[in-house]
Amino acid sequence: MTGTPRTLAEELRTRTDRGLVGLLRARPDLLNPVPGDVTQLATRAGTRASVVRAVERLDRFVLQTAEALAVAPDPCPYDTLGALMGGDAGDPAVAAELPRAVAELRAQALVWGPDDRLRLVRTARELLTPSPAHPSPTGLGPTVAEAMAGMSPGRLQEIIAAAGLPTTHDPVTAVAALAGLFTDRVRMAALLDTAPADSVAVLDKLLWGPPYGAVTDRPAPHLQWLLDRGLLIPAGARNVVLPREAALHLRGGRAHHTPEPVPPALSPATERDPQLVDNAAASQAFTALATVEELLKEWDLGGPAVLRAGGMSVRDLKRTATALDTTEQLAAFWLELAYAAGLIASDGEADERFAATPAAEEWLQLPDHERWAALAAGWLAATRAPGVVGTADAKGRALAALGPHLDRSPAPEVRRRALALLAALPPGTAVPASAVLTRLRWERPLRSGAPAAGRLPAGDGATAAPGPDPADDLRSRLAQWALAEADLLGVTGRGALSTHGRTLIDSPSDSAAPTPAETTAAATRAAALLAPLLPEPVDHVLLQADLTAVAPGPLRRPLAEALGVLADIESKGGATVYRFTPGSVRRALDAGRSAAELQEFLAAHSRTPVPQPLAYLIDDVARKHGQLRIGAAAAYVRCDDDALLAEILADRRAAALRLRRLAPTVLAAQTSPDQLLDGLRAMGYAPAAESAAGDVLIARADSYRTPPRTAPAPVPDGPPSPDPTLLSAAVRAIRAGDLAATAERKPVQAPAPAPGALPRTTSAETLATMQAAVLTNSALWIGYVNADGAASQRVIAPVRVEGGFVTAYDHTSDEVRTYPLHRITGVAELADDSV
Repeated sequence: MTGTPRTLAEELRTRTDRGLVGLLRARPDLLNPVPGDVTQLATRAGTRASVVRAVERLDRFVLQTAEALAVAPDPCPYDTLGALMGGDAGDPAVAAELPRAVAELRAQALVWGPDDRLRLVRTARELLTPSPAHPSPTGLGPTVAEAMAGMSPGRLQEIIAAAGLPTTHDPVTAVAALAGLFTDRVRMAALLDTAPADSVAVLDKLLWGPPYGAVTDRPAPHLQWLLDRGLLIPAGARNVVLPREAALHLRGGRAHHTPEPVPPALSPATERDPQLVDNAAASQAFTALATVEELLKEWDLGGPAVLRAGGMSVRDLKRTATALDTTEQLAAFWLELAYAAGLIASDGEADERFAATPAAEEWLQLPDHERWAALAAGWLAATRAPGVVGTADAKGRALAALGPHLDRSPAPEVRRRALALLAALPPGTAVPASAVLTRLRWERPLRSGAPAAGRLPAGDGATAAPGPDPADDLRSRLAQWALAEADLLGVTGRGALSTHGRTLIDSPSDSAAPTPAETTAAATRAAALLAPLLPEPVDHVLLQADLTAVAPGPLRRPLAEALGVLADIESKGGATVYRFTPGSVRRALDAGRSAAELQEFLAAHSRTPVPQPLAYLIDDVARKHGQLRIGAAAAYVRCDDDALLAEILADRRAAALRLRRLAPTVLAAQTSPDQLLDGLRAMGYAPAAESAAGDVLIARADSYRTPPRTAPAPVPDGPPSPDPTLLSAAVRAIRAGDLAATAERKPVQAPAPAPGALPRTTSAETLATMQAAVLTNSALWIGYVNADGAASQRVIAPVRVEGGFVTAYDHTSDEVRTYPLHRITGVAELADDSV
């Protein structure tokens, strides 16, 4: 096609396949379903939903360029656009970046036409053009022609006369004369030189927007001076507006107060030793693993109940936070992290509660670096945002941890982009979080909640009311949470991205959203770099005389599990401190270990001798353990020492157990065996449960697990990014469909079909034309109705006609296909130069 394109479709038709691939990659919503031809593609690219999505993904300078085009004449020459962006004085930075901005708008089909006739697509112009209901970030108002629409001809003549212009014979020329005055720098400067100082002050207040102001029924003289000369135009009963042409003159031709052609720098930067950063990140990664492991241990026998509306109650979240020795907000993060990795879920029972999944058991057996990889991959792809836990939803209800409505679709993209900005810095370099947030707001100003224009100024003009705090928008909060979570997970250290963190976000594809397989592979590579930095598990402890044991590092799993039963964790850190208590020793005895076995276990795993106080403690608890036997009647207490039973009966603390003597050595209780065990232990005794045969029951730590569960699927933020194969196939289909829709056809004896209608020929004509096309190896245009009744137009090259079928190469689908002749509505030859 030659000449200047008259429509967006015509321009798209002139693009190369690479150009169409770039458009479809940038705007994947255009692919669902694949457009039948270029006209459908252009139509879909101009729909409001698609344009809004495309505009939301523009960076600040490209968006400013589109906003300038929305207030420029349509079509707009490139030089005029440059003047709007750089002003009369020009701006070298703007001039250098403007070609990139225009090219980006072209690539996304938001702007079309040659440089001397740039056109913003109609839907984008409607979105970005200033209006009273939707002010523009430019702060500009309507043009003189728009503002004066409906004004009486007599009033128009009065205004141009007061402005020093000759009267005209019609309103159109009057408006054009006033607009010409406002755009003439010399004449406009001369007019403003005669303005009262108060009038100029009013213009200064409205200059950068909002351009609307309020006046009384009897405006002050300095306001009347502006109204008489059209520098302020009535915009309602008591409102006035500064026309666009006058504002641009006062601004020196600039559409924006501060064009931002260059992204904000990531500064101030602090350089740190990369090895120190990696070590700090590895230390935090180990802490993350220990925290999740402790959470799973806490829920080993089942977690809290699931609320009717889903999620955990506030009380259960507080209990979890206390168990993890952290805040409720951080507890919500650890819960959601384990949930995203598929380690915890709801059990789905009638009395539904949360618990660890079977995958958690497998996770616990993995090496530390592989366990970290599973957490990191789940976190990076998760759309759930723990930071919103505790905030109110649209109905004013608090959002619960592990509950519904926590998904925020932009989270993975924001998370990756925040880390990518850190990755662009030299290794070991840290910047404040505010610098990262500022850059992200520049890259996606609309998605970051750009401040809305303020309300109309009161009186004779005032500055715009401040917009919302940019730090309060969702994208900024997601970025803040992402940076904090990356530090908690050990992706960053001391504010800088670690070496394994760089590998974590490294993807072989150009897509901003890698596939789950790519994310997992990157996490595995990152874990391999993290592995040498994690502390090696140790197989010993140091027993102390104060009934404590110090683990000088992470313990091997069997030792950690056994010691966790025998002692309570008192403090954590680089070295974990365990404390032995009567209760913890009794717990080990309940698990079936004897005093001798416990003594032997400690001696085998301690680098120091077993202290005498600890040996005495174990022997003393073992001597008392099981002296009282509790079984199920409702419940009973059995003891060979009847004096001890008498002591229990006389104890006022036993009143709640409602005990009575059945025999000298047996007490009956009106409570369950478990409650009786707990009650007597609270009184300082060491009872043991027994079976119906009279044997001591061993209380082993049986784990409760949910049925098999999969990790929650992320909620996508729009259509997925298409892969190269799909893009290539889509472009071929669009080209083929365009060929079928636009190819020149030779006339047939039957009446020519209407545009877009299927060709119509008789069966005999169809058969004869097909057979002739086989002999001449020519292409045909056919109408075809499939088995579902869907009609389509196709361009085919027949190869063989037999048995009521035609075998042909289908240009539309780019493959050889066979068609029943009875489903072909008609056929027409193509012009010789069509294919």
